[in-house]
Amino acid sequence: MTKATRKQARAIRHKRIRARIYGRPNVPRLCVFRSLKHIYAQIIDDENNAVLLAASDFEIKEKPKSAKQPLKQGVKAEKRPKKVDSKALASKTGVSFQVGKLIAKKAAAKKITKVVFDRAGYKYHGRVKALAQGAREGGLIF
Repeated sequence: MTKATRKQARAIRHKRIRARIYGRPNVPRLCVFRSLKHIYAQIIDDENNAVLLAASDFEIKEKPKSAKQPLKQGVKAEKRPKKVDSKALASKTGVSFQVGKLIAKKAAAKKITKVVFDRAGYKYHGRVKALAQGAREGGLIF
């Protein structure tokens, strides 16, 4: 018996999750897709087989600047930033948080407040978790 590849294992997990999660017109499904470089989110109505909204990191106009820039020669330790907010970093996680806020803003414009979160077979960790937190902060309830 052969071992499933990572992609096949995720597809199996997603199928198992989708058996329990269903988007309706009053409470649609917020589905996440994560690639190596980008992240996408869709709000889907499964009864009508329609994508109501979509957002991705391509729509983020101004990505945050990285706090990992090298310090100039002669800068004292007191002038260095003490603690850096991870959401403000130009990391993929920080951008995912902004995508979550963007999808929540678009949903609020269409009067969608409640959604069912579909992590699509990914762990609720890292970029997927950041997107969910951004959506919650933006006003979506799930």
